[in-house]
Amino acid sequence: MVPLKDENPVYGTPYITYLLIVLNVVAFFFCRTTLSLNEYQAFVEVWGVVPTHITASLNGQTTEAVWLTLFSFQFLHGNVFHLGGNMLYLWIFGNNIEDKLGAPKYLMFYLLCGVLSALSQWVFFQSSDIPIIGASGAIAGIMGAYILRFPNARILTFFLFTVFRIPAFIFLGFWFAQQAFASIISTLGMPTTGGGVAYWAHAGGFVFGLLLGPVFGLMQDSPHSRH
Repeated sequence: MVPLKDENPVYGTPYITYLLIVLNVVAFFFCRTTLSLNEYQAFVEVWGVVPTHITASLNGQTTEAVWLTLFSFQFLHGNVFHLGGNMLYLWIFGNNIEDKLGAPKYLMFYLLCGVLSALSQWVFFQSSDIPIIGASGAIAGIMGAYILRFPNARILTFFLFTVFRIPAFIFLGFWFAQQAFASIISTLGMPTTGGGVAYWAHAGGFVFGLLLGPVFGLMQDSPHSRH
């Protein structure tokens, strides 16, 4: 299922959502046009989240910039499809959450969900040396907040050459169920169809979005709110 748009009005300009999309796109194309494939892979090794580096840091070993990677990894992507998929979801679901939280809290919420999503993956794969990159953990946090605040908003969805209008709680609930199931399968060491996807980062980001949304004031109505 591919979301095309949501039928959920926004009452302000989502500047932070726009900014995040621009930063992700610029970072991707700058890196891919200025670095060779091998150089980019080396760059990702340094600025992506590598679970073994976090483990080493917690064990008292010096690992340069390891905690900075919890933020930098959110702006790196493996290919244009990885980038495009993430930005589509951010575009659709981010503006309404920014509208509810306000720009400063929304940015903090987004980054924090990203950090916690990476740590969710680390908890289950502490000895992995595969870098984690991408904005999907942070965006999963936004999706968790969205299903909590706008469960009945309609999502225009493309599936099997047909467009459907699906309630958010069904679309996002199905998405989370997929990620949670794949997370368990990957932990058991069984093969998944996503090869290299950090499923626990997705599932963890979603759960933390659900939990942190109310803490950030998600359920409070702003003066212009009609929901």
